[in-house]
Amino acid sequence: MRRCLPMNLHHTRSGSGKPLLLVHGLGGSIRSWDTIADALAQHREVIIIDLPGHGQTPAAADSGTFDGLARSLDQWLEAENLAGVDMVGSSLGARLVLEMVRRGRAGATVALDPGGFWQGWERTFFKTTISASIALVRALKPTLPALTGNAAGRTALMLQLSAKPWALDPAMILQELRSFAHTDTFIPLVNDLAKGPMQRGVANTASPLVIGWGRKDRLCLPRQAKRAMAAFPDATMHWFEESGHFPMWDRPSETVRVILDATD
Repeated sequence: MRRCLPMNLHHTRSGSGKPLLLVHGLGGSIRSWDTIADALAQHREVIIIDLPGHGQTPAAADSGTFDGLARSLDQWLEAENLAGVDMVGSSLGARLVLEMVRRGRAGATVALDPGGFWQGWERTFFKTTISASIALVRALKPTLPALTGNAAGRTALMLQLSAKPWALDPAMILQELRSFAHTDTFIPLVNDLAKGPMQRGVANTASPLVIGWGRKDRLCLPRQAKRAMAAFPDATMHWFEESGHFPMWDRPSETVRVILDATD
């Protein structure tokens, strides 16, 4: 079978020191890390990618599936001589870095609120709620600047993803929602993730692994953390007590500390 050539994933580099790769979530982009990227770059060389079909990286034929994204990331790591790099992932990106851990392709790793550990009705909950949310965001595109510009609008739009959506930066939320709306592979990925198998784990990890979870995550429910830990029993669990699905938004300083401690 002919092996596909690796994609040229759009990425940025900042800072200096030991490389640290950041992998965003479903519908996100390099900009999803704006709340913590500069702080991390004071200590590490921070490499941030746009996944295929997201941001400035075009989609491949299989980028509407988890397996396709994992293939692209794995091949890109090899092409860039980054196999074994320290990694941080968020949501879908957290599941991707866990998959790289499983394959032996990651160094020290932090997975923030990873997808892939839902069961039974949780699958339907994930698919139904996130599909409805993206449909609403796309319908509201012309009014998003006004809606994100006030606390009530941010709360209505981001309550599933943040413990304190009214406190989030309006410009950051506008950028993220526009990214969600413009990601053509969003719904194919939701469908694939909802019906696909649970994320497989590994009994032993060669490098440190931290799984972080927001206590108030309303998308990947906190009950799923037990399954993630069962899949990766060598991992250390860190609970973000006042955080929703994205700790780097709700608890940026704490997230930076967790990442640097885990990957030092």
